[in-house]
Amino acid sequence: MNSNRNHNPETLPPDFMASMAESLKVLAHRDRLRIVELLDLLGESPVRVLIENIGLPQATVSHHLNRMKRAGLIRSNRRGREIWYSIADANSLTILNCMRKGRKSFRGDYT
Repeated sequence: MNSNRNHNPETLPPDFMASMAESLKVLAHRDRLRIVELLDLLGESPVRVLIENIGLPQATVSHHLNRMKRAGLIRSNRRGREIWYSIADANSLTILNCMRKGRKSFRGDYT
């Protein structure tokens, strides 16, 4: 589809598209998106804080954290007996910010 809207006609590089596609595959889960959102809002956080804020069982949160860590979207750092997580790849924030921008124009009722 060709459009004359005000936009940059330059196509995105294939390597960027491939990277974003992989990020989207991993983030295409409600709970993973919630984890990324929390890490964006709270910054680096221990797993117990993520579990408390998400309200899911520890095993479920750990599964999602491990999946995102294997994909390189988040990183972990052991501090004593706790493991802290933070965002490692800006792609996850790009996707989250696109969702935030889209929600502003959405008229549905998402709670």
